[in-house]
Amino acid sequence: MTKRSKAAMSLKGNFRVITTGTPIENHLGELWNLFRFINPGLLGSMERFNERYALPIERYQDREASRRLKMVIRPFILRRTKNQVLKELPPLTEIVLHVEMGSQEAAFYESLRQQAMDNLEGGDEKGHLAILAELMKLRRACCHSRLVQPDIHLQSAKLETFKEVARTLLENRHKALVFSQFVDHLTILREFLTAEKISFQYLDGSTPVPKRKASIDAFQKGEGDFFLISLKAGGVGLNLTAADYVIHMDPWWNPAVEDQASNRAHRFGQKRPVTVYRLVTRGTIEEKIVELHAQKRDLADDLLEGGDMSGRLSAAELLGLIKVPLNG
Repeated sequence: MTKRSKAAMSLKGNFRVITTGTPIENHLGELWNLFRFINPGLLGSMERFNERYALPIERYQDREASRRLKMVIRPFILRRTKNQVLKELPPLTEIVLHVEMGSQEAAFYESLRQQAMDNLEGGDEKGHLAILAELMKLRRACCHSRLVQPDIHLQSAKLETFKEVARTLLENRHKALVFSQFVDHLTILREFLTAEKISFQYLDGSTPVPKRKASIDAFQKGEGDFFLISLKAGGVGLNLTAADYVIHMDPWWNPAVEDQASNRAHRFGQKRPVTVYRLVTRGTIEEKIVELHAQKRDLADDLLEGGDMSGRLSAAELLGLIKVPLNG
């Protein structure tokens, strides 16, 4: 349905090939669209595909439907994972750092959650967009109250955790990539690093291409102990092996996007073990998102190599993420 997809379908050629790191990032409809380009008609119409495969697999974990789909697409897929190709890649360690809100910050978050429930009274009728807007507010509150109400000055447990981690990494002469999906969250981190006179590079979606390249080259040459990057702007196309630590300040819905970002450091040319920290605030929407990761991680793996499969969340399921109170 996108302009990009329509433009791709209009390309003419005697031979077609697709290269992709994430053939299924969110749902099976993305796989259908790829095959619509590379082998039109193989998976039928979108309606027929949803009926035969997407709905049974995503919603009901139908193993037989998954097996049938794998049999259809298998002859057209050549899959190579990073570990198969890069035998000498150093180990990767992933650690979740649980953040505990203070009493005032927790009370602020809970008030937002209650307000969200009041705003969404009526349940599913509000639809995805209204629910996602409230979820976004809660996710931002997990990072810093300023991201929701700029005039409120509460201590941020997540910022304090980052300060502690940053100082420890500096003392031990490590360099780190720091990802957040919120540019204004990165602004708060910049304020801390600047005040502490800690050198860093910076990149978000508005960074001009020449400046982007200059910052990457400078970091690789040793200029900067931290590299602050917005998640979507830095998820692909960057080689930042000067860092041996990666810090995800806030969890994204799809773990594949976070994995792509972490791979900016854990890639060809990296000589040191890489450690990935994920900061997750206890008793909040962030814990719910991490629980979803366990169901959703490597959706492509589930289809291409077997296993269960998760699907998109309904409005009712999204609403359920808000309903559970802090520490409840």
